[in-house]
Amino acid sequence: MKQENTWQMIARYTELVFYKTYADLRAESARTYLGILWWIFEPTMYMAIFYVVFGVAMQQGTPNFVQFLLIGLTAWQWMKSSVSHGSESILMYRPLMQQAHLPKVLFPSILILTDTTKFLFILIILLAYLWITGFPVTQSYLVLPLVLGVEFLFILALTYFFAAIVPFLPDLRFVIENVFQAVFFGSGIFFSVVSIPEQYHFYFYLNPMATLIEDLRNVLMYNTMPDFQALAIIGFGSLIGIIGSILLISRFEYTYPKITV
Repeated sequence: MKQENTWQMIARYTELVFYKTYADLRAESARTYLGILWWIFEPTMYMAIFYVVFGVAMQQGTPNFVQFLLIGLTAWQWMKSSVSHGSESILMYRPLMQQAHLPKVLFPSILILTDTTKFLFILIILLAYLWITGFPVTQSYLVLPLVLGVEFLFILALTYFFAAIVPFLPDLRFVIENVFQAVFFGSGIFFSVVSIPEQYHFYFYLNPMATLIEDLRNVLMYNTMPDFQALAIIGFGSLIGIIGSILLISRFEYTYPKITV
């Protein structure tokens, strides 16, 4: 009976996460004249600016640079948006926490699912653009869900961890943004690893996003398999991070509503 009640509770909370995600997406689209199109228009402008700066003004010589750049930016923006928004989620939902008791891990989950939904819209457009510009569907697409799944686990681990500690250190939000800005330029978004001296490759791949972006390009552009060993390491490490972060959030379940900002 106890096990049955636990599963019923999980199902109820899962339904709540999906419903709140849907409600937030609907409310957000209603706030702009473009509605859902704004989810596409905003990142498209963002990508266009970087293309003009790095692809045109700075004359990057990477073959098929537009496709190369868009894949990197799409993968990066999914991670950055999810972590940035999710890390503030417990603070954001403090008024709700003071009205009803809900597991605090639900709050970052809602923000992650919201940003992931937006990412899927952009991914569909990216895939269509790749197909139109000469990068058709190949057998390597069979492992695309694996690469995206590992990135999703990595996003969950980072978001849950920062969501757990930001309520105690609110200024950490600004540190996260600055660190992301630095890591952004070292993740291989604008350049290939072959342009880096070989003795620095080890340090380059210490950044999980560098591996994930490279693997996405291998699948979508070069019809080659990703680095399964590296994906396994990132995925396993992310699972440990997810479990540890959820336990950390649970540890302070009744402390978060009492925090004053």
